Amino acid sequence: MNPVIAKDLILASKSAARLSMLQSVGLKLDGVAPMVDEDAVKEAMIAENAKPRDISDALAEAKAVKISKKYPGALVLGSDQILEGPNGVILSKAESPDEAKEKLAALSGNTHRLYSAAVIAEGGKASWRHIEKAVMTMRPLSNAFIDEYVNEYWEEIRPCVGCYRIEAEGLQLFQKVEGDHHAIMGMPLLAILDYLRIRGNLAS
Repeated sequence: MNPVIAKDLILASKSAARLSMLQSVGLKLDGVAPMVDEDAVKEAMIAENAKPRDISDALAEAKAVKISKKYPGALVLGSDQILEGPNGVILSKAESPDEAKEKLAALSGNTHRLYSAAVIAEGGKASWRHIEKAVMTMRPLSNAFIDEYVNEYWEEIRPCVGCYRIEAEGLQLFQKVEGDHHAIMGMPLLAILDYLRIRGNLAS
C-alpha cells in the first residue's frame, strides 16, 4: 500500500516513536520540534492542582498551537502523555537508570493511570482535541528483574514517562492493562484518524 498523504498535516514533535506510529498506518508527514518548555507548563499546572488529564491536554495544545502559528495553512497535531502514579503524584521521565529503577519499584504491584492527549490546531488555534485514559496494573517486580530490565533497555526507555515500553519487552511488567494500545504507546491514534477522515483530510 502506498503512503497516504494526510493533506497539510504536521506533527508538532520530533518524537521518533510518534512519527513512526503515524507512518505505520500509511500516513506521510513531517515532524517539527515545537520547543515548548514542557516542565514549566507542567509545574505551573501542578501548582494550581490541575487534573492530570488537563495537563496532558494543555501540553498537547501548547505544542500544536506553537507550530500552527508558524504554518498557518496546515493542520498541526500535538500529543502528550501524563502518568498519574498510584498515590496520585504525577511522574516525570527518569533522568538516570537509578531513577528509572526507583520509579519502577514505586509502580511495582500497583495501578497507575496514563492520560494520552491529542490536539489539532489550525491558524494558531486549537480546533480539535481528544484525551484517552488507560489503567495500568503492574505485577509485583523483584529488584533483580527491575535491575536487569533497566540495565538492558535504558536507552530505549529513557524517553518514556513510565520507564517502560508497552509495545516491547515492557509488556512483561504488567498484570492487567485497560485502554487503547496506541494511546498507551504515545497518542490516541484511532481518534486522530477518525477526525482526519471526517474533515476530508483522509480518504474514507
